[in-house]
Amino acid sequence: MSTALPVPVSSPLTSALAGTTAVLVGGSSGIGLAAGVLLRSVGARVVLVGRDPDRLKTAVDQVRDACADGDSEDAVLGIASDAADEKTLTEAFDAAGRVDHVLLTASGRTGTLPMSEMSADDLRTTVDARLWPAFAVARLAATRLPAGGSLTLTSGMLMARPQPGTAARVATLGAVEALTRGLAVELAPARQRVNAIRYGRIDTPLLRSAPGHDSDDAVATVGSAVPLGRVGTAQEAAAGALFLMANNYITGQILTLDGGETLR
Repeated sequence: MSTALPVPVSSPLTSALAGTTAVLVGGSSGIGLAAGVLLRSVGARVVLVGRDPDRLKTAVDQVRDACADGDSEDAVLGIASDAADEKTLTEAFDAAGRVDHVLLTASGRTGTLPMSEMSADDLRTTVDARLWPAFAVARLAATRLPAGGSLTLTSGMLMARPQPGTAARVATLGAVEALTRGLAVELAPARQRVNAIRYGRIDTPLLRSAPGHDSDDAVATVGSAVPLGRVGTAQEAAAGALFLMANNYITGQILTLDGGETLR
């Protein structure tokens, strides 16, 4: 895995992602889909990985529309796979072929439950929903990324602002952030980079599926408590991932993208 050469020097602007291939696990909606649109708009080849074939097909069409001159079939691929299933995930990476950058946004939803009421099975479900996909994707990325290639994982603002009933979720977010730093050191000899983004409230289907967040007015009310006065857009969230992909001198970092919410 080691190499005598330093990490390649390239432009840190997102335009340098043209011609690269990005695999977006969780790319059929939300931040992952927004990242696909932005990546395709700068000329990257995009591979969307998601569980729902119908939603995946719609997402592929949306990403293709980001290229005004039209796309070849190979420029945007949609591959059905579950991020928690290493077998189908391996098949997805194999179908993608070349892989330069990987973004993981997929994670299972877990509820809020006090630790005193949580069973061992509840805890396993929480861990499997967040930590296992990160581990599985990292294992696959490490065998495929070139020097300068990147893996971007995702965390959340609960890590900095825990709420009652979220101790298990916070623990898994902490594990993902610790995994990010550990992998950055482990994969540095191969000049592969690993970072994570700690997201705040982002206007995605996942946010709007939460209780009390199912309308524009509700989302605006939630956003009014953020220092910048609103929740973030999926595009703004995705732009953070492109920044980490493009800059070859960033690794082992946790980028906070939350409108300043964790400052309060």
